[in-house]
Amino acid sequence: MKAQAVLVLLALALAGCGAGRAVREGERAAQAALTIQNTGSDTLVNLALAWAEAYMRLHPDVRISVTGGGSGTGIASLLNGTIQIANASREMSKEEIGEAAARGFTPVRLTVALDAIAVVVNPSNRVQTLTLGQVSDLYTGKLARWSDVGGEDRPIVLLSRESNSGTYVYFLEQVLRLGQKKSTALFSSETLLMPSSEGISVEVRQNPNAIGYDGLGYVTPDQKVLAVARDAAAPAVLPSAATVSDGTYPVSRPLFMYTAGEPSGAVGEYLAWIVGEGQALVQELGFVPLGRDK
Repeated sequence: MKAQAVLVLLALALAGCGAGRAVREGERAAQAALTIQNTGSDTLVNLALAWAEAYMRLHPDVRISVTGGGSGTGIASLLNGTIQIANASREMSKEEIGEAAARGFTPVRLTVALDAIAVVVNPSNRVQTLTLGQVSDLYTGKLARWSDVGGEDRPIVLLSRESNSGTYVYFLEQVLRLGQKKSTALFSSETLLMPSSEGISVEVRQNPNAIGYDGLGYVTPDQKVLAVARDAAAPAVLPSAATVSDGTYPVSRPLFMYTAGEPSGAVGEYLAWIVGEGQALVQELGFVPLGRDK
């Protein structure tokens, strides 16, 4: 009888352990289902962090992890299936969309905010305005001294984001190449590639000969923002929420979040909040909220 009792107790204990493991595994699965991995654009990272923090306060059962690394990094992570949302300050390329198809899904793009790319110089620089053509000529090396565009006779120091950055890609296509699909213009070999927006900001502050470009949300008061004209016949316009919204600033763009297929569940609810209530945070971070036609 004693042996039978021991066996019964052992069976109950094992059953209890199994049930405990099942409960823990269920809890882990539930937690994983409510954990959102969000990676990509350094332009978007601060805004994405603000959205995540605000949303998690409203929904304590959801965990959102946000990291930067550049648009290319975010898109690669989405293609690899390691994240749920990729932040991007550029559109996915045909090659990236093709790779997604090969992996069995169609990327879905959501516009989450608008941005201006500001052209910035050291405050001591007396240049006030440039045309898009002049900015292109500066960055391709056709113009090498500030006196070529009305400044002092000093060499121009070119600063750019690295090629993994969506801002770099957009600036290359829309400014250096002036939106011309057949253009093969490239950044001058003298261009200094900076790993972050902060790197551009620091160098512009320290170097009176420097010129850089950055998302409007990353421009600090100790940089001088240049007004940009579409061409010599057009007015030069400073970047702002108003000039992006009305289309008068010539170097503006949408910012995106990509998902692998139509978002659903916790991810879908989060993205719906971003383009709804979450837009209240956009202008606070220096970006431009979506209009009603989003």
